[in-house]
Amino acid sequence: MKHAVLGDVEKHFWLTRSVARCLKISLTEAMSDGRLSPDEYAEMVTRCRASDCHEKCTKWLAAQQSDPRSAPGFCVNSQVFNRLK
Repeated sequence: MKHAVLGDVEKHFWLTRSVARCLKISLTEAMSDGRLSPDEYAEMVTRCRASDCHEKCTKWLAAQQSDPRSAPGFCVNSQVFNRLK
């Protein structure tokens, strides 16, 4: 069985936070008000680390000049981001 190689935790932590910020989502507030558990947050970062879309994500973040209505479709956390938005 082949195991996925996880990307750098710090890099993917910041990518996850950056996408949230771009979508005007505070993950800290979402946890504080019970819409996101700490375990769900950790799972988001792990999913990001296991995916191979960090280059697309970086380009998407760089291209944002207004408030996007939803997370990019290629994002492994798009459902969570869109639920929180």
